[in-house]
Amino acid sequence: MATESSSKSRPDISTFKGQDRALRAGRLGTGGLLLSVLAATAPLMVVAGVMPTTFAVMGIVGQPLLYVVLGVVLVLFSVGYAEMSRHVHNAGAFYAYISRGLGGTAGASAALVALVAYNALQVGIYGIFGFEVSGLFATYADLSVAWWIPALVAALVVGALGWLKIDVNARVLGVLLIVEVALVVIFDVAAVADPAAQGLSLHAFNPDTLSGAGVGTALCFCIAAFLGFEQAPVYAEETSRPHILVPRVMFLAVGGVAVFFALSSWALTVATGPSAVVAESQKQSAGLLFGLTESRLGGTFTDVLHVLFVTGMFAAMLSFHNVVARYAFAMGREGLLPAAFGRTNSASGAPGTGSLLQTAVSVVIVVVFAIADDKPTGDPTVPVLHLFTWFGNIGSLGVILLMAAASASVIAFFVRRGAVGAQAWRLVTSALAGIALLVIAVYTVKDFDVLVGAGPGSSLSWVLPGIIGLAVVVGLAQGLLLRARRPEAHARIGLGNEAFQLEKAAEEAS
Repeated sequence: MATESSSKSRPDISTFKGQDRALRAGRLGTGGLLLSVLAATAPLMVVAGVMPTTFAVMGIVGQPLLYVVLGVVLVLFSVGYAEMSRHVHNAGAFYAYISRGLGGTAGASAALVALVAYNALQVGIYGIFGFEVSGLFATYADLSVAWWIPALVAALVVGALGWLKIDVNARVLGVLLIVEVALVVIFDVAAVADPAAQGLSLHAFNPDTLSGAGVGTALCFCIAAFLGFEQAPVYAEETSRPHILVPRVMFLAVGGVAVFFALSSWALTVATGPSAVVAESQKQSAGLLFGLTESRLGGTFTDVLHVLFVTGMFAAMLSFHNVVARYAFAMGREGLLPAAFGRTNSASGAPGTGSLLQTAVSVVIVVVFAIADDKPTGDPTVPVLHLFTWFGNIGSLGVILLMAAASASVIAFFVRRGAVGAQAWRLVTSALAGIALLVIAVYTVKDFDVLVGAGPGSSLSWVLPGIIGLAVVVGLAQGLLLRARRPEAHARIGLGNEAFQLEKAAEEAS
């Protein structure tokens, strides 16, 4: 497999293949890249939705400590992942890294898993988004609107934004994210200023609070809150200095998310009291945060929070949409999808065909769930408990497995380059992170019925994670078939822009 050329020796691909085969460089700086990846974490959706659910379902008070533990695991993962990003600049981040370390066939499998996982994460949010917008119409306009109508409108708006320049998207995401985070911080301060009867208790950070059978499953819930930081390398081709900006943004994102969520979940325990947070979460569910802000910050603040809850979900959908479009672009450019996906929009430089694919997938799935909903005027069962929960956990499982495979790939990559001595500590951190991520993946599959709210004997406990398993197998089959029938295409998997250099060299040789 070809080694990486330095940026000085790499020719401008536009001189021989056209700029539509490459994403536009220099679109994103540190701020734009950081906002683009953090938007996927949907902080308000996590604080208002994921945290109360984890308290309620798992009954574990020490959720703040879990975010600290996961932050450490993901920093360990990021050490090797960030170093890999200095050597590989490809919009197909995960699968490009995996193919460089574990080979093109493994890369083809990872590509399909990434496409399925990020599509699932994006599409799943439409369920809760539609339900919340429907609730806003009912509350503030006295209108009964079926959940799938705002969901479909959002899919079309997200698709339209996906055709624009990535820096335009970054500004949209940035505004939504900053306001959303500011409101959560205001709540955190209010909770600390007006604690429940137990006062400013740090009990939630006590390791004793993590005892019990539900810890593994709680990790599965909590790790989903971090998803987004790993997307930074996807935008590497659209930054001016990817070898500097991508690692910087990943560490800022992981550290910022860990601290933010640890403090925000602690604020929930302070506002309710550590001994009452589980019971209150079981009683109020996603309404916990809004009830706490109502009593401390008033009705107007809570109304604004409801609106930002919706816009935050929209920002997450747009962020995941952009990632899916870029994975499709990278796969089309390297022969893993039809060549049409490997072209960019000539006006904006965005991966237009990949954006259309993601929009089409979203619309089709929302329509299918809308048809399945026998109470389309507001029953939350289908859009929230099914669409959001099923697809969100499918996507989370896929990304966890990709991170574990990427950790193994980092080790293989530097071992093959004879850099074991120079990269020894990074290889150790990658191994530790890979083991931890595999443990979380095992718990995710084992407790999938709990994660999706199905009964212990439900077929969903194996059918839904089986979707990721099927993607693994189909991707491997595609990789093996490509190696047998088109070995030159198989050799280019994961090379990204460097594949153009190989093509140019072949053309010149002929």
